[in-house]
Amino acid sequence: MDKDDLEHARGAWRLRGQARPPGALEPGPGQESVWDYPRPPVIVDDPRLIQVRLDGVLIAETRAARRVLETASPPTFYLPPESVRRDCLRPGSGTSFCEWKGRASYFGVCAGEHCVENAAWTYAEPFAEFTTIRGYLAFYPDRLECYVDGERVRAQAGGFYGGWISGEIVGPFKGEPGTSGW
Repeated sequence: MDKDDLEHARGAWRLRGQARPPGALEPGPGQESVWDYPRPPVIVDDPRLIQVRLDGVLIAETRAARRVLETASPPTFYLPPESVRRDCLRPGSGTSFCEWKGRASYFGVCAGEHCVENAAWTYAEPFAEFTTIRGYLAFYPDRLECYVDGERVRAQAGGFYGGWISGEIVGPFKGEPGTSGW
């Protein structure tokens, strides 16, 4: 993607976290609204216990995750590579492109003979603003069992996005029907 195309993609977002739109839920005590997250996204260190499992097998565990926070999306958790069992990863197929982070590559996640294709992704060479997640891995909670401090999270709708919805996050969220312009 050339610089003009990249700037056009970044400029296409009209909702940038400056104000909650009508219909956005009001967060309660201890909650966050995805409508308060900025665009461009930011990265925040998260010291809570993050775990990823497949069929009950521990695939990853850390207290050194990084959350990417972006307007209208539940946080995406990125785990340091040393916290992930590399023996449970298999190269995946295809790539995707984020106008903020760059090109992602995918991994299958395996526990024994059970493998889930393209269940994790990483940015090997992210854009300069996102180098703090270089080599970190993110996991789809609709394909794996993902936990924040013991709470199993639910997946962001839409199949493409990898946000983790916990009880502390309120929306509505990008990915749900009618949200393609968010």
